[in-house]
Amino acid sequence: MPQPDPIRILFVCLGNICRSPSGENVLRHLVEAEELSEHFHIDSAGTIDYHSGHSPDTRMTAAALKRGIAVAGRARQATPDDFREFDLIVAMDRSNYDDLLALRDQCSEPTARLAMFCDFCENHDESDVPDPYYGGAAGFEKVLDLLEDGCGAIVRRWQRGEL
Repeated sequence: MPQPDPIRILFVCLGNICRSPSGENVLRHLVEAEELSEHFHIDSAGTIDYHSGHSPDTRMTAAALKRGIAVAGRARQATPDDFREFDLIVAMDRSNYDDLLALRDQCSEPTARLAMFCDFCENHDESDVPDPYYGGAAGFEKVLDLLEDGCGAIVRRWQRGEL
């Protein structure tokens, strides 16, 4: 059974302008459609601060809008405190995961569970969500396919009380 308090989920990629804000907004879109918004606190961050304060990548935003998903937010860098403020921190790729492990070591009394995003995917067998930043339109579509798959599974697992 789902917990009475909202689950706090943080999506993390490198710069927080493509994959992680899209994960945040895909999950938000799905929980709103299921009328579950009050049960989720969703955010995103990057492992670097290069894009801090920037809006999500316009190419990713356009690809998501074609699917009816609005992508909003401002980039920020993940902090050690995130490991106390969130229940689940989801890394988009192995490099992000390794960076987050090092960040977790800087947190006193971390409580968040750290996971790889693709471990939630049910219809794709990739181990990492590829970074589409330097690629073409197909890369953004692939990322969205993975995000819709994994975020849908996150909602279903939450509904079954498995998160």
